[in-house]
Formats: sequence, structure tokens, C-alpha cells
Amino acid sequence: MRLDRPLPLERGGELPAVQLAYETWGAPAPDRSNAVLVLHALTGDSHVAGPAGPGHPTAGWWDSLMQPGVLDPSRYFVVAPNVLGGCRGSTGPSSVSPDGKPWGSRFPSLTVRDQVAAEVALADALGIDRWAAVIGGSMGGMRALEWAATTPERVESLLLLACPAQSSADQIAWTYPQLEAIRSDPGWHGGDYYGSGEGPTRGLGVARRIAHVTYRSEAELSARFGRDPQGDGRFAVESYLDHHAEKLVRRFDAGSYVALAEAMNSHDVGRGRGGVKAALGRVTARTVVGGVTTDRLYPLAQQQELAAGIPGADGVRVIDSPYGHDAFLIETDQIAAMVRELFTGSESRVGSR
Repeated sequence: MRLDRPLPLERGGELPAVQLAYETWGAPAPDRSNAVLVLHALTGDSHVAGPAGPGHPTAGWWDSLMQPGVLDPSRYFVVAPNVLGGCRGSTGPSSVSPDGKPWGSRFPSLTVRDQVAAEVALADALGIDRWAAVIGGSMGGMRALEWAATTPERVESLLLLACPAQSSADQIAWTYPQLEAIRSDPGWHGGDYYGSGEGPTRGLGVARRIAHVTYRSEAELSARFGRDPQGDGRFAVESYLDHHAEKLVRRFDAGSYVALAEAMNSHDVGRGRGGVKAALGRVTARTVVGGVTTDRLYPLAQQQELAAGIPGADGVRVIDSPYGHDAFLIETDQIAAMVRELFTGSESRVGSR
């Protein structure tokens, strides 16, 4: 989708020639009443389901949920955009600006609300006045919440997974050394490394190593790796982090990583709305909130705040998992139960606190 007008930005200015890449599954009903919006996390993309292939370096990140009884393409019209600022077809720092050069350091500072504004334009272009459901985890959950607070009349039901009402000092603090690792890499060139033949790959790898520690739990890392050494003298857990860093560097742009991480830091559903409590009170969607027992990045207390403040929520569905924050991607059986509850309004639930 290419927006035929500039997109005004929350912090001032505008972004011209906005493009959002997206994928769909299923077919829209004549009145579009079966449309479901699925929103990805920081380094995700629009490829919710399907094999790896051209334009899709990895298989679908929620592939097992695209099935009968869950995100059923025979029943729902599922739409998944690549977030504004991303690097899988949507306008971001690596995109060509109106002057024919990559945006690079000139790419404007985005907030989660700016990203949602672009997605509202996508919904308009698709003729979708109201989503049957908006579903998101982590950064995707931030956007899902903003959808429900900004345009409550357009969200019938809402699934928020492993996300907060606002980014905390702790979460911003974890992000800061990741950003510094990228910006201090000699290949960063102030953000204007596109076309230079090099890039801040080392810094992006360090950022991923830091982030991945927050995505998993201490108990899981200890159980899997302990203090086991490898033949090269490194600890096994160090090799594990290296592996995930190398995988990300091959498929993701450092400029997008910076833009999206800063947008996540900006997340505060209560900004300009009288605070978090007042903002959550704006949400009219029937809401399911899910949190992970071992999530040390977005702990359960933050999902409890969401559930307590959203009128249409009923407690927190607890994902019992050793995998930490990443459980919202891994524990698909427990997530599927929440999706079914969202669609049916049934009393079946993973657990509640």
C-alpha cells in the first residue's frame, strides 16, 4: 500500500511517500466484518505464516496458528503489515527518499502512534472500517493497544500479549546499550552507511546478544547451558548468543533496528490522554490480556495493569513457560487457546491471576 498523501508525525513534520508492505490470508467478507489484524514484534515482519522464500528469509513466525479454529483463513481475512520503519517492504531508513537517496540519518523519529496511523491508512485502503480482532505481542502488542485507544470504534476485540501500557525505565535502560552498540560501530557512519559497502553489522550483533538475554529466562539458560564449555574455550551460552546475532545480521537492517527500538521507547498509551488509567479506560474492545510467568523484559505486573485498567478485560491469561518473553512466539498451544477465547468469548483460558 502506498499512501497518496504525506503522513503527519506525532513529534512534528511529516513523512512523504509512505509505503506499507503487508500480507493477507483468506478472503474478506462483503462487509469486511471478518478482518483480523496481526501485528509483529521488533524484528518480525508481515510473514506470519508460510515457508521461507523470496522476500521472506525465514518461515512464518506464527505459522502454526494459521489453522482451523485459530487464525482460520477459511473464516477470517487476516492482514499482517510490516511496521512503518521496518525493512521488509515498508518505508524505513533503508528506503529511497523523494530525492532518490536512502533516508539514512534523515529518517524521522517515529512513535508507536505514527506506526498505527500508517496502519489506519492501510485499513482505509482495504475498506476495513472495523477489525473483528487486533492481535499483537511485544512491540505488536504496543501497536494493538494504541489501535484500541486511538480508534476504539474500529476494534471489536483485542489480544495483548507480553506488552506494557508504557515502556518502563528498565526497558529503556536495556535498549540504550543496544542502540549505543550500533551507533558506536565504525560502519554506522552516522546512519548513512547505505551504499557504502559496509554497515554496523558488529554493533547490530552486539545489540541482538543483549536483547536476546532479555527475551529468555535465567532458569532456561541455566538448564540448557549451565557453565558448559565448548572446545574453543568459550561457554556454550556464548556460542548460543553468537548464533542468534549472526542470524539477525543476515536478515535485518541496523537502521530499522534503531528506528523501531526508539519507537518502542516512546510507547506510552497515556501520553496526552490524562495518564495510563484514563487511556486504558478509552478501550471498548472485548479484551484478552496474556503474560508470561518468566518474562523478565515485560513482567506480569505490566499485563496485570492492562487487565485492571481495560473495561473489557477479565484478568490476565498466564502463559506458564520457561522460555521468558519469547514464550509468546514459542508456546503456540497456549496462545491458540487465547485466540479461540477472543473469537468465541468462551470461558476457556490458559490461567488467570
